[in-house]
Amino acid sequence: MEEKKIRNMDELATVIGISRPTLSKYFNDPTKVRSATRERIEAALDQYDYRPNMFAMNQNRRSTRNIGIVVPTIADPFFSEVVRHVEMRCTAAGYWPIVIPSHGATEQELAALDTLRTLKLAGAVIAPLGETSDVERLRQFADETPTVLFDSYLDVGQTFVGNDNFNSIGLMVDYLCRTGQPPCFLDMPAVNLNASERRDAYTASMERLGHEPYVVPISRSNWNFEELGYEEGVRLISNREFPSGTVLCANDRMAIGLLAAAYSKGLRVGRGSGCAMRIAGHDDHPLARFTCPPLTTVAQDYTAIAERSVESLFALIDGNSGAAVPAIQKLEARLIIRDSA
Repeated sequence: MEEKKIRNMDELATVIGISRPTLSKYFNDPTKVRSATRERIEAALDQYDYRPNMFAMNQNRRSTRNIGIVVPTIADPFFSEVVRHVEMRCTAAGYWPIVIPSHGATEQELAALDTLRTLKLAGAVIAPLGETSDVERLRQFADETPTVLFDSYLDVGQTFVGNDNFNSIGLMVDYLCRTGQPPCFLDMPAVNLNASERRDAYTASMERLGHEPYVVPISRSNWNFEELGYEEGVRLISNREFPSGTVLCANDRMAIGLLAAAYSKGLRVGRGSGCAMRIAGHDDHPLARFTCPPLTTVAQDYTAIAERSVESLFALIDGNSGAAVPAIQKLEARLIIRDSA
């Protein structure tokens, strides 16, 4: 005789001989039901090859276990690494992480927020575009949903977690000035607040040390940082427009492009004799130690940014934990000295 096909949880509860609430309790947390009941449920799951639609179950609750994660791009190693840690922490805590990239576009960021609204989120972790974000729409979203922002600060949501750019840029400027010619600063496109913060931090650090700051601007604005670093680097080197042989780039991806530009123009980069340039970056990109020469940089603490973001969000979701969540959490970076500077 053909095995009965189980279509839903009500039918499964009936064939097992337990109540529907008990079965739901098992799927929420198997340890919450008695061991004998758990064994009966698991035997029936194997016998009837039944698996519930956990997403549908989640959506039917008054308060779901969905966590929304929005980032400008998952192609950037910083965002992919932070998202990886956030996903793992959420999953381990019994939440359902849902990642939506905004692809560097305002309309895509708004579409992501609209999509997440339909999913009755427990909370959200968002790295906003920043300069091009619709701040009012983000604020409306955060008023409805516990929200933690990371990476790019906006006055939105309950808390922000990110790198202390004045600390990290200060570490690098101090090192470069101490070990050679004071650096000029190759800017990054104004895609978020990090751009202006790092530029201001460079200027303040140079002035503190008694040196004249010189910012080399980038006129174009997109997320193709390596391409911009290469093309601008070739132009600036060809026209002899770098005011210093030491260049601090606003991020490692710009620095990687500049390293390629220096190579294409026959310039040796590094600290030794015969080197025409020193090049340094910011972030500790996963490829930074494999460039030629390996890139001197300052390392953002990817893991700590993810951990703090998730811990803060869980505290906001719990509400009654009694732990105060700091409104702004700035984390210090670490100087990584390699051969490029």
